Amino acid sequence: MIPQSVSEIINHHVRLSVEGIDRMYLNVYVPGLQYEAGIVGFFRHHRGMPLPSAALMKPMSRGFVGALEGFAGRHRIPVVQFRKGERKDAIMAERLRHFRREEGVVFIGKAQEKAPVFRTEKRLNPSTGKPYPWIVRSTAMVNQYYVYAVDRDFGPFFLKFCSYFPFNAKLCINGHEFAKRQLAKAGIRFEALDNGVLSCADPRRLQRICDGLSPEKIDGLLRKWLRILPHPFTAADRKAGYRYDISILQAEFSLTQVLDQPARGRQFFEQVIRENLDLGRPEQVQLIFQRRLPRRQGPALRTRIITQGVTPSLHVYYKNTQIKQYHKESRALRTETTINNTYDFGIGKRLHNLPKLRAIGFAANRRRLEVERTSHDCLLAEATFQSINGQIVQGRQRASGLRFADPRAHALLHALIPFRQFVQGFRSADLRRHLAQLHGQHPNSVSQNAITYQLRRLRLHRLIERIPNTFRYRVTDFGLRVALFFTRTYNRLLRPGLFAALSSTNAIHPPLSRLFDRLNHQIASFVDRAQLAKT
Repeated sequence: MIPQSVSEIINHHVRLSVEGIDRMYLNVYVPGLQYEAGIVGFFRHHRGMPLPSAALMKPMSRGFVGALEGFAGRHRIPVVQFRKGERKDAIMAERLRHFRREEGVVFIGKAQEKAPVFRTEKRLNPSTGKPYPWIVRSTAMVNQYYVYAVDRDFGPFFLKFCSYFPFNAKLCINGHEFAKRQLAKAGIRFEALDNGVLSCADPRRLQRICDGLSPEKIDGLLRKWLRILPHPFTAADRKAGYRYDISILQAEFSLTQVLDQPARGRQFFEQVIRENLDLGRPEQVQLIFQRRLPRRQGPALRTRIITQGVTPSLHVYYKNTQIKQYHKESRALRTETTINNTYDFGIGKRLHNLPKLRAIGFAANRRRLEVERTSHDCLLAEATFQSINGQIVQGRQRASGLRFADPRAHALLHALIPFRQFVQGFRSADLRRHLAQLHGQHPNSVSQNAITYQLRRLRLHRLIERIPNTFRYRVTDFGLRVALFFTRTYNRLLRPGLFAALSSTNAIHPPLSRLFDRLNHQIASFVDRAQLAKT
């Protein structure tokens, strides 16, 4: 029997659940060479050049490119010129199928891409009128070298070098590939998904391996391959402190829940997409086809029928962060949070901040599932329902009730549903902006006093609580349950039911309206037979 609720699927039909880092896209750079004064200091004070200029960078660039191509030639590594529109990952996947070594460079790809660079421009001395060179930041189309390789511990990855000074690079790794390599080294039997694990003889050990992907191990991977590959900086440069560091550009934190039957996943998404279409949350529900859809079609917000060959996915956005859910290979439910800007959460970009980001990413995944689970189990007792509708008094503070079906109370409760998923809570400004959008107004038209009153109203009713020592609030478990019950009941039962029963504008009466007509006819007949109308 196919389960009828999200909660039942999650509680009883998940046979393997694993949290782990998925893809990470990292910035590899020399900290002292990312600004003009640092460039001047490198050439003038470190290398002893009296006039720093772009002319000093060209020999370094030519030398690094020559070393890379010489390395490829000595080790018989193919150099591939990427063409416009080609999928680089697809080329890697094809060549990886024929790669038989445990570790090594598979191929080196070459592509022209725009990159930040430093140039020299002439400026005039205001006193003497004589020209002098000046280092400025700019952009240019330069060659980028993609080193696609396989590591003994991390599996497939790539390291992309800019061929122009200061030789910034990008490192892309996959935490699931790391986990598979570690399972194989430990002799633990497992079955792989395309980007994950389908089954494992020791699930606890698998989770420990995923938890063990630390900043130190990622840094060790980079240092190892910088020793293997040609290095753009000399040993003297590195000894003087011009060494590569790592920052986080993008990190994906995933929760993979393998289901006992493919039908469970389809049932899950039918329920979840229906919930989000009814509630207007989250901001986008879309279907991912095996081809790109024209932009003019827009997001498929109203699509509910899922046919064969189509993967349903659900997207939630918070600033530059996205929470995505999809049915992976029709076998597993994948919930993943992708953080594209660590500053959205007040966290630095350096790699040592990875544990803090990990906590935020996994908490976001759990909250997403919690909202979906609670949405199918949000019934309220009669006394609780009445207390929310009535006025509440605490000490000297009082607030009006959140009357069921009142438009303003309804909009306020609508706002709580996405706020529940904010790991760091929400601010009064977030509530102000969200309420204004729901009422079709500009945020400036909503006064701060009105927002303060609404926050007190929600707090006294125990729907939200203030996070200690901050100006942020979080939605309580009780608040989420109340918000879901009120909004779902109004959206699904009261509003469509009243329209069907009472509307006189329908050319074709819906079934509910026809039933009311029959009931009215039966009551009239009963009264007529009892001759009550004459008394």
